[in-house]
Amino acid sequence: MKRVLFLLSAALLSPAMASAADAPTTPTFTKDIAPIFKEKCEACHRPDSMAPMSLVTYAETRPWVRSIKARVTDRQMPPWQIDRSVGIQKFKNDRSLTDEQIALITRWADAGAPQGDPKDMPAPKQWPDDQGWSFAPLFGQKEPDMIIKSYEFTMPAVSQDVWDKRVTPSGITEPRWVRAIEIRPETLKGRKIVHHAIAYLEQTEPAGSALGGTGLPAPFMEWAVGKQGEMMRPDTGKLLLPGAKFHWDIHYSQAGEEITNKVEMGIYFYPKGQEPKFRTSLSLVPAALGTMDIRPNTVSLAEGFTVLREAARIESFQPHMHLRGKAMMVEAILPTGGKQVISLVSDFNFNWMTTYVYADDVAPLLPKGTILKVTAWHDNTVAKKSNPDPNQWVGWGDRTVDEMAHAWINIVFMKEEDFKAEQEKRRATVSQTAPAPQQ
Repeated sequence: MKRVLFLLSAALLSPAMASAADAPTTPTFTKDIAPIFKEKCEACHRPDSMAPMSLVTYAETRPWVRSIKARVTDRQMPPWQIDRSVGIQKFKNDRSLTDEQIALITRWADAGAPQGDPKDMPAPKQWPDDQGWSFAPLFGQKEPDMIIKSYEFTMPAVSQDVWDKRVTPSGITEPRWVRAIEIRPETLKGRKIVHHAIAYLEQTEPAGSALGGTGLPAPFMEWAVGKQGEMMRPDTGKLLLPGAKFHWDIHYSQAGEEITNKVEMGIYFYPKGQEPKFRTSLSLVPAALGTMDIRPNTVSLAEGFTVLREAARIESFQPHMHLRGKAMMVEAILPTGGKQVISLVSDFNFNWMTTYVYADDVAPLLPKGTILKVTAWHDNTVAKKSNPDPNQWVGWGDRTVDEMAHAWINIVFMKEEDFKAEQEKRRATVSQTAPAPQQ
């Protein structure tokens, strides 16, 4: 009888014991959270950087736990506004948190944000003393091969928006292929007044060039808040020719204090004699350009269509709107009549002009004659938190209080034989990674 009672008790207790054993342990900052912050947050959230607080140490992080949980669960931080339900989902620069990481941070916050054992803290990451150049370490360098600077500009404490459009010679005396570019305000304080900075390249292209031989300035690189730079895909680059000049379009806005600033562009070259096969170009692909009609207390829609005159690979996508920007979608309308969504940013945030760089095996390959359709939505109601006044009519314009609606898209145009070769390479890659059929 005693044995029967013992077995019954064991049977009743074992599920509880198993449950306790399987119960997840409470996450701690040192062991579980700090590694995530180091990988996804510290680039901005560190001492003397652009973010308003540092998240490097537990003492620095602890006062912000409630805000961290709110921003993380709402997917506002890290900034990554791509809609996860449609379009391409593989990116080379994805800084978003996984569902598992969000759940871990939430559990940690709900448990009282315990610190954990200091011995579990990951080794500190070495950051430059000043802003530093993000791409330089990737090439074993301390700075870019060439730095082009705009002219010094002083923005008054109170002023209307101003645009600096002066021209800087490149000093290039021989053709050089570019493999990476970074643009940034020269100082952290300068970031307070620079809304965006575009470097337009003026050079005489050879006759018959796919980029045209007019010599008119064309977009070379664009920077806006939250944007890091542009790294070219392998065997792809931009070409600088002798005598090249850069026409700046730097948009300054007031910050409540007088600030003097320059914008600097860091350029990384391919080694001399190494020429990439493909040339990429930055294209402004509009949903609207020059005219818009956004009425008070309404949500509006704008659509634009751009035909690809040659076969192309789409390298990246960045939506550009202002304070009332709500969402932007890029679709491909194929010559066959089929349509596919490339990307949708469904929760646009003016404070983060993110470029979404497609992974090598999914970067869209589009045939000649494809139409790129860009759709933009603007929310001129009280529901849009960044809206300065929903009772105002808004039109197209350069000022921050005006609106825009275009996508910055890096495009590689290809000859037909190169396009077909890229398609075959893509098919081979897919077949190699596809799961084996069930026996």
